[in-house]
Amino acid sequence: MATYVLVHGGGHGGWCYRRVARRLQAAGHEVYTPTLSGLGERSHQLHAGIDLATHVQDVVSLLFHEDLRDVVLVGHSYGGMVITGAADRAADRIGRLVFLDAANPVNGQSLVDVSGPIIEAVRPFGKVVDGVELVLVPESSDVALLYGVTDPADQAWMAERLTGHPWKCFEQRLELRDEAALWAIPQYHICCAATIPTRDPEMVDKARAAGRLWSIDTGHDLMITEPQAVADALLDVAAD
Repeated sequence: MATYVLVHGGGHGGWCYRRVARRLQAAGHEVYTPTLSGLGERSHQLHAGIDLATHVQDVVSLLFHEDLRDVVLVGHSYGGMVITGAADRAADRIGRLVFLDAANPVNGQSLVDVSGPIIEAVRPFGKVVDGVELVLVPESSDVALLYGVTDPADQAWMAERLTGHPWKCFEQRLELRDEAALWAIPQYHICCAATIPTRDPEMVDKARAAGRLWSIDTGHDLMITEPQAVADALLDVAAD
């Protein structure tokens, strides 16, 4: 039995992994889908202090309090920032790192640094709530455009659950403390086919040569649009 911790991306919550989690659980595995502070069902806890470091600590705290070991730690999109920071703080609890169409940061980078114009483009459509600058706010976000979800039923389901995300999380730089331990953890990449050409060619070639790269022809929210393909890839990761 493997233990998976599935970390969502910007504006989402643990809810977005429902279809993947059910498939992994049906295969006999243990699955955690935490929602990061201030998002999803925790959006009522939003406050001005929430940043990338807060979300890293969310995951580290889960690993500690649930006493999880040899975890397959998965991060989608912005979640790639979060799992990199969490694995740096708790490398002894992580067996594998999986970047699910995710940011692949190095020390000192923010999501703005990694994603550049893509993430900057959403900022003008944000709003300020109780002194917190939020982006990816549902009423101004095009689900099909941003997340690649085209099924009308899925779009409606998502629109009811997406929440604004604190901009501070996206501009805060990642601070790594133990890179030797972090980068010793095996890394895997499950990507949308369309984003592979935009990624570091050396990283892609290395992952492909090691059999640690999966390409799925779908939109960015592949855990919603192609849950079986994602679950199959995650099962392969655990079996590697």
